[in-house]
Amino acid sequence: MDDFSNGVSSGLLQPRARRPVKSQLIRKIQDEGLKPDEHLQSASGISSGTVTPIPTDAPPSVKATSTARRQIRAQQKRLFPTIQYAARVSHFDPNSDYRDFRGFFVLFWISLTIMVITAMLRSYRETGLPLVLSQWSVLTENIYELALSDLLMAASTSLSLPLHRLYMNSSLFRWKRGGMLVQILFQAAWLSHWLAWPFVRTWTWTAQVFFTLHLLSLAMKMHSYAFYNGHLSETYRRLNDLDKPETASKAAATRYPSPHTRIQELEDDGSDGASSKQSNEDVSQLRDDLACELTSPLGRVTYPQNLTFANYLDFLFCPTLCYELEYPRTAHRRYIELFWKSLAVFGCIFLLTITSEEFIIPVLDESAVAMLASHALVDRALILAETISRLLFPFMVTFLLVFLVIFEYLLGAFAEITCFADRHFYADWWNSCDWLEFSREWNIPVHHWFRRHVYSASRGHLSRPVATVITFLISALLHELVMGCITKKLRGYGFFMMMMQMPIVTVQRSKWMRGKKLLNNVLFWWSMILGLSMMCALYVLV
Repeated sequence: MDDFSNGVSSGLLQPRARRPVKSQLIRKIQDEGLKPDEHLQSASGISSGTVTPIPTDAPPSVKATSTARRQIRAQQKRLFPTIQYAARVSHFDPNSDYRDFRGFFVLFWISLTIMVITAMLRSYRETGLPLVLSQWSVLTENIYELALSDLLMAASTSLSLPLHRLYMNSSLFRWKRGGMLVQILFQAAWLSHWLAWPFVRTWTWTAQVFFTLHLLSLAMKMHSYAFYNGHLSETYRRLNDLDKPETASKAAATRYPSPHTRIQELEDDGSDGASSKQSNEDVSQLRDDLACELTSPLGRVTYPQNLTFANYLDFLFCPTLCYELEYPRTAHRRYIELFWKSLAVFGCIFLLTITSEEFIIPVLDESAVAMLASHALVDRALILAETISRLLFPFMVTFLLVFLVIFEYLLGAFAEITCFADRHFYADWWNSCDWLEFSREWNIPVHHWFRRHVYSASRGHLSRPVATVITFLISALLHELVMGCITKKLRGYGFFMMMMQMPIVTVQRSKWMRGKKLLNNVLFWWSMILGLSMMCALYVLV
């Protein structure tokens, strides 16, 4: 019993992922409709089905074969076939290695289909129409102005390309001599202008949220493109300066932080007292290090060959926020996969609309009226608590649909368009035990960008805890910005809840909570669902 509970028994069997592959004999029996005895008789030429007497002086092998045949025939004649029992674990047992639960994914979609059918039947009974989408006008308003503005916003980011060509060729205007400052000022002006544009044009909240999310994505892409190429331009100059090693800098080559690792620097083992031969070897090694930094990991692109409009346009369409000289690609596009993913994007938007129409907007409208009619603090608190509880399930469904439409279908569609091979846009965030683990696994492109351009950049000057706080601070400000665009209110609820994740993580990783994966996962899901509905209720009603 102890071995079973601890999962250490060597004889413990795991659930099977699928049924075993049938042998050719059984498959042929099923295809031809033969009975086992008939097939065996036709194959062996023996038709009696009885046991032939074995001479007493027969060899042991013949006796063993005869005994085995009698036992097998006896089992076939049994009224109740033998059931084999062994020490096994269930599929959901903590000691189980079974991980394929795709059937629940299918069940999720079936549940949403039932929800839509129920909503259609109720709508037809009440209005005579299958569906009444009051939010349709909100979704389609400003759509042409939104498309034109989005195109101009994306095109305006390409100004970084001629600037970097200038940094590469100019002898006076370099990345470290004014170029970085110009880029920062340009990004600040660009971000301020396009952030204010939806407010100036008084767009609907749906158009403003889409525009703001795309704005933030383009801002991250532009920053990554500019700062990585700025680093490469300085590396390129150093490599050219080594053609005259007498006056060139012998400092170690600096490797730009990758999305996966922290910033790294190659060690410089040169010394002032080294011989002329050793100095030449150091210069040669430094030259190789600089050349490797200018070359893509796949070895097919070298800076400044990447400074083309085609390369920049490709980066804008690739489903990633971190710029690289080259990305792994698939051999070809799967157009049928692109069709299904594109269809799924519109399907998820339709389901999000139905969910908000049926379960979110009516609750908020009813609670807003009740809030206006109530003046006592206790009554208003009860209305707020009831609203939060009624929004728990709808926001859980909304959260899952938003996750699927962005990370599985939208990014997957752009990956098919660009033949982008790395489709690892998320990990198993649903098993997260704390918010820090969730932030790493739920949105991997954004996590890579923050690790590369915020955390790693801060670690060069600040301690690890301070760099972590700065990363969370910027992330919290961006989340508050998105909530402000949705509700046209700046209340700080989203910022406060984001920053509260850090003390929650500290508690969950304490010695009292560490290692309790199930409990921490339950707490994570509760805080996730409760936080979403609470933020919505607070922003709308308070």
